[in-house]
Amino acid sequence: MAEKKTAARPYAEAVFALAKERNALKDWSGMLALLAAVAQDANIQRLATDPRVERARLFGLLLDIGGKNISAEGANFVRLLVENRRLTLLPEIAAIYESLKAEAEARIEASVMSAFPLDTAQLKTLEQGLKRRFGREVHLTAAVDASLVGGVVIRAGDLVIDGSVRGRLTGLATELSH
Repeated sequence: MAEKKTAARPYAEAVFALAKERNALKDWSGMLALLAAVAQDANIQRLATDPRVERARLFGLLLDIGGKNISAEGANFVRLLVENRRLTLLPEIAAIYESLKAEAEARIEASVMSAFPLDTAQLKTLEQGLKRRFGREVHLTAAVDASLVGGVVIRAGDLVIDGSVRGRLTGLATELSH
């Protein structure tokens, strides 16, 4: 996994620089998301790694799938990835690109997992607290996981705050076993 991220980073940084220069961060975000989804398809992965498949044919197939959602610059990027046999890196490229985009926009993506649904006021309070902590705009998504028993788990970038009952019980079990 680390090798893929290392190989994907130069591509993501180049695309980000181009998108920023052209003031097209949102457009590239959509293109990369689409291309990453296509690249994760088992049939596309098989074709992308099969040396018998002509690169021009694979390139044409990807452009057909993307249709009008792929710009001329996007098509050039796809051509580059296909020619270098790097199409399988697209999910990592898209993830790194989104991280660079969020940093440039002074925004952070965060998720909160709770044992029970949170109301709007609770979500707003969490969002404001995270905004104070990171000094950035926060885009918060919420989900429910009943196995937490109670409390919440918050993930924002590399930070994980586990305030769940399950997390506390796991910690207690670890302490008791040592």
